[in-house]
Amino acid sequence: MGPFSSCKAWLWSVWDFAKEDSNRVKFAFKVGLAVLLVSFLILFRAPFHILGTNIVWSILTVAIMFEYTVGATFNRGFNRALGSLLAGILAIAVAQLALQSGRVSEPIIIGISIFLIGAIASFMKLWPSLVPYEYGFRVVLFTYCLIIVSGYRMGNPIRTAMDRLYSIAIGGFVAVLVNVLVFPIWAGEQLHKELVNSFNSVADSLEECVKKYLEDDGLDHPEFSKTLMDEFPDEPNYRRCKSTLNSSAKLESLAISAKWEPPHGRFQHFFYPWSEYVKVGAVLRYCAYEVMALHGVLHSEIQAPYNLRLTFHSEIHEAATHAAKLVRSLGKDIGDMKRSLKTSLLKKLHGSTERLQRAIDMHSYLLTCNFDPPDNSSKPLTKLSHAFSTTLYDPSNLLTEFDSSGTEKNSNQTNQNAPSGTPPQQTESFHEMMRKQSRRLHSWPSREVDAFEEEEGGLSMEEFLPRMRALEGTAALSLANFTSLLIEFVARLDHLVEAVDELSKMAKFKHEGV
Repeated sequence: MGPFSSCKAWLWSVWDFAKEDSNRVKFAFKVGLAVLLVSFLILFRAPFHILGTNIVWSILTVAIMFEYTVGATFNRGFNRALGSLLAGILAIAVAQLALQSGRVSEPIIIGISIFLIGAIASFMKLWPSLVPYEYGFRVVLFTYCLIIVSGYRMGNPIRTAMDRLYSIAIGGFVAVLVNVLVFPIWAGEQLHKELVNSFNSVADSLEECVKKYLEDDGLDHPEFSKTLMDEFPDEPNYRRCKSTLNSSAKLESLAISAKWEPPHGRFQHFFYPWSEYVKVGAVLRYCAYEVMALHGVLHSEIQAPYNLRLTFHSEIHEAATHAAKLVRSLGKDIGDMKRSLKTSLLKKLHGSTERLQRAIDMHSYLLTCNFDPPDNSSKPLTKLSHAFSTTLYDPSNLLTEFDSSGTEKNSNQTNQNAPSGTPPQQTESFHEMMRKQSRRLHSWPSREVDAFEEEEGGLSMEEFLPRMRALEGTAALSLANFTSLLIEFVARLDHLVEAVDELSKMAKFKHEGV
């Protein structure tokens, strides 16, 4: 039962892997078909008698040259053809020179040539501008060595070189033909979809992060070890956005492959600006950095009080919603290959961001540890101040009120109804209430406030309030950090809009006014 269950689980994993991307199955089918077609040259006697054992090079060429996309196959085929041709020419020239030099010096000349070709090819493939042709230099090296050595032993290097070049040409032709005609997988189409998915990932992750930040009351934070391992099962879009940060190499590889492809599908004109996709992806990654930084604030140890986050709830939510809508709209325009004006979306986004900035500026005293509310007697109270006054209060203000009114009232009652020397029990209960309120409103520090008193033998009210106000200010700065990152994300969207507009012009997207 054990082996059967493990085999069944393995089959299900294979099925899920194939179902995730059907192109994987198509690619495997095409490689098998190409190898089978080349193998017929060996299985049937007629072509085998003509080409001989060198036909095995056709199978080797298909196995090495066949790539996932059409463009990558063309690129690999060009390197293979150029490298083989260059190696064949050099092998023939050196073989003729070695034959004319005599039997004694012939192996010496061949040995020296192998050393020089190996050293020069290995050095040139490391040259920065020649890195895209690294495979071609590798082909030059092993093809030259095999031809020159086998030709030396067989005594006819020219015939050996020509037979192997024919076999390589047959294998390359079959690989290209099958890859283009049978379920073609275009690198340009893959690049196009990858970029559109990146736009959606960034937008979804931004909305996910802001929604959780505004709804999270700080009661159920994950452990710090899980935070380091990025284990957030309740944030499915987090990993998608994180993969966008690592998409640079993939986009560049797809763009290089797409340049080798002929016009196809929706990309019908020559010299399509595939490099602009890489530039747009680079600008989008800078926006994704800000989203990941927002996630960092969301999962940080120091958290702003929940009620303080609710104070700026509408402004933060509005700015994040409009920003995500703009990013998603840009991705949709690229996906549909349409060019539309984003004037209305940009106006809404900038308006919501300006409202958030004004709210932060007007109520910046809430984000500092020692603040005195500004005198707004001549101005009407905004809904933001009203929301704050009903959801959050400062212990120092209450203590001042208590000292100015409650203490006086209690002292009068004490003078009338109690003997002198009675301890102020109401003041002690008030202090206890302040500690409980601070623990409820502040999610950081995670230690209980009473732990400080237990360690240091108790804190007086003069020592307790400054410490608590410092902790309040540090926690409140977390909200300032979150809002500044959100505003920076919006600022970077202007560059993203310009990059997408440049791509739409160069790619000749269909223009639609909005």
